[in-house]
Amino acid sequence: MKNNPIGVFDSGVGGLTVIKTMAEQLPGESFIYFGDTAHLPYGSKSPQQLMSYAHYIVEYLLEYKVKAIVVACGTHSSITVPQMYNQYNVPLLGVVNPASRAAIRTTHNGKIGVMATQASVNSKSYSRQIIELQPHARVYEVACPQFVPLVESGQLQGTEVSNIVNEYLQPLMQAGVDTIVLGCTHYPFLSTVISECAGPGVTVIDPSLETIAELKDYLQKRDLLNNATIATRREFVVSGDDSSFNNVGRLLLGDMITLVGRVEMQC
Repeated sequence: MKNNPIGVFDSGVGGLTVIKTMAEQLPGESFIYFGDTAHLPYGSKSPQQLMSYAHYIVEYLLEYKVKAIVVACGTHSSITVPQMYNQYNVPLLGVVNPASRAAIRTTHNGKIGVMATQASVNSKSYSRQIIELQPHARVYEVACPQFVPLVESGQLQGTEVSNIVNEYLQPLMQAGVDTIVLGCTHYPFLSTVISECAGPGVTVIDPSLETIAELKDYLQKRDLLNNATIATRREFVVSGDDSSFNNVGRLLLGDMITLVGRVEMQC
């Protein structure tokens, strides 16, 4: 089991922020990455659609005998993971709980902002989790529907990006938040611009760091951690056009992305 790969999935390139962190923190772990590019962006999809996608992808990853699945997607972590948690024999590790715990540890004034997809904001999963951990916290969630298209097109900086970021930040700044959770794994691609626009008094939480720390803890406790110095298997598959995935993915991961497979989802 130690040598079995880890499954990771997202709607597109966003989950590659998690892959980058995993390659740095757990270099011996092999992985299979599934980017559901045929159905992005997820933020406008119904819970029923998302559940259908999630079941298909999880079943696909299980064919590789994965020892764990990282749901590297804020929308799926908010909506499908709570319902699927006990349906499979491998753990489904989402990004909501780790990011929420990090926000509680980080905030000084108890005012926490969440930038996420519309579907995640509608689910209020971040608000529920943060307030469960810290009942006195105040959570302000903002939907950022333009972020995913920006990232998927490789538009990560410039005046237009800064203007969009400032527009979404405005209600959070007015609320006086000192911590912002990037509630979608696409958003860390824009973290430099977000941090610059928010200013030095605001800490931006990247969910990938906390999620991989939780994965490492899970593997260590069950003696499943692969201590090799380099992974023997790193595979990427997508469900739609792979050209954007290749181009933007290489901005983050460089030569780690070589050949990208294609899967036609039947759902």
